[in-house]
Amino acid sequence: MTRPTTKIFLITGVSSGLGRAFATAALDAGHTVIGTVRKDADVDAFTALHPKRAHGRLLDVTDDSAVLALAGEVEQSVGPVDVLIANAGYGLEGTFEETPLADLRAQFDVNVFGAAATVQAVLPFMRERRRGHILAVTSMGGLASFPGVSAYCGSKYALEGILEAVGKEVAGFGIHVTAVEPGSFRTDWAGRSMVRAPRSIPDYDELFEPIHAARQTASGNQLGNPAKAAAALLHILDTPHPPAHLVLGSDALRLVRAGREAVDHDLDTWKNLTLSTDYTPADDAP
Repeated sequence: MTRPTTKIFLITGVSSGLGRAFATAALDAGHTVIGTVRKDADVDAFTALHPKRAHGRLLDVTDDSAVLALAGEVEQSVGPVDVLIANAGYGLEGTFEETPLADLRAQFDVNVFGAAATVQAVLPFMRERRRGHILAVTSMGGLASFPGVSAYCGSKYALEGILEAVGKEVAGFGIHVTAVEPGSFRTDWAGRSMVRAPRSIPDYDELFEPIHAARQTASGNQLGNPAKAAAALLHILDTPHPPAHLVLGSDALRLVRAGREAVDHDLDTWKNLTLSTDYTPADDAP
């Protein structure tokens, strides 16, 4: 029996949550993982997972030059990166009107530009080798939006658009691009990892407070199992035609489908008005 080929992974945000689950599963499968974290102590903790194949690196994904430097250093000191998982990100809770623009920009700096910088950093190497797989963790909130997390959904929608276009640009180079859209998983995303905009407008209490309370109640009891999400990612890496979109979780599948159906409803309902805007020869008639 032929032993599966081992790969070198670069995964951002491995100190906890889905990033840690992805890294642990890859290590358990015999792969080498370079995992990025934000704190010195987390570097040592990650490297301790395996004496030879776990390589912790300190990285702020919003520092473009540091991201580019890391990619080059990894290629030189560890080896060619076969798989990138751009996972680093966080949630921002709050209605749009109450969310300070500075918080909105910070959300995009990490969730969009941090992921984009990481993808740009590995692409030259993968393109030269004519192989590689780029994955980035977006969210079910990148395909279907929800009240109370408008900034977060906006950042994930933006990342979805980038990834889908990049996938079409690099397909001819043997590089696969997959957007990973998790539903609710048993991580601390909705707990201490969530940033919350200050409440200031009572008009939103009736809408927002039940949503916030439900999220708090569900934290720690979500449907998704991070280890199973990691197994799903490893599975698609061994397929010849991996998906451009990988939705994870029954809740995500249900909510994304409902969101798509709402768009389809608008397309069908307003079809005649949509078609009425095309140029026709009659438009030039005197």
